[in-house]
Amino acid sequence: MSSCVFPGSFDPVTRGHMDLIQRASKMFDRVTVTVMVNVNKRGALRPEERVALLEKACAHLPNVRVDRWDGLLADYMKKNGENCVLRGVRGEAEYSAERLAAATNRMLYPGMETMLMFCSETLHGISSSAVREIAAFGGDISSFVPGEIAKEIMERLSNKG
Repeated sequence: MSSCVFPGSFDPVTRGHMDLIQRASKMFDRVTVTVMVNVNKRGALRPEERVALLEKACAHLPNVRVDRWDGLLADYMKKNGENCVLRGVRGEAEYSAERLAAATNRMLYPGMETMLMFCSETLHGISSSAVREIAAFGGDISSFVPGEIAKEIMERLSNKG
């Protein structure tokens, strides 16, 4: 069975994330979307909220499951017997960062491979940080996040202010 792990902070999940998840679900028998806690970022949404939103957004994809991990990605991969990580790339800066992260992860877990997938051109400008900023000013985030959870994301982000 082919599988991959798509890790990220998903704070919040965006249409860009969902594009990658949907495309990966066609390539792999199983895709595990894993909410990671980034110690360098203070999250706008609690990890439990991110998991719940992702579960709703991915409900139509039968081979996608959502998980959470508070440690190193390499440790998650080892613990779950996974070896393929999917990472999205929007530009050169992300490519360089992902290349370094892949090298670090392979040092921690030699069996781990990283697959980079370029985002769809129409979604290139979407980021979780942009969604948070637009929401903070009461802007319309509906074209940036999955439609079925847009209202819920807006409510949760507006309650943070």
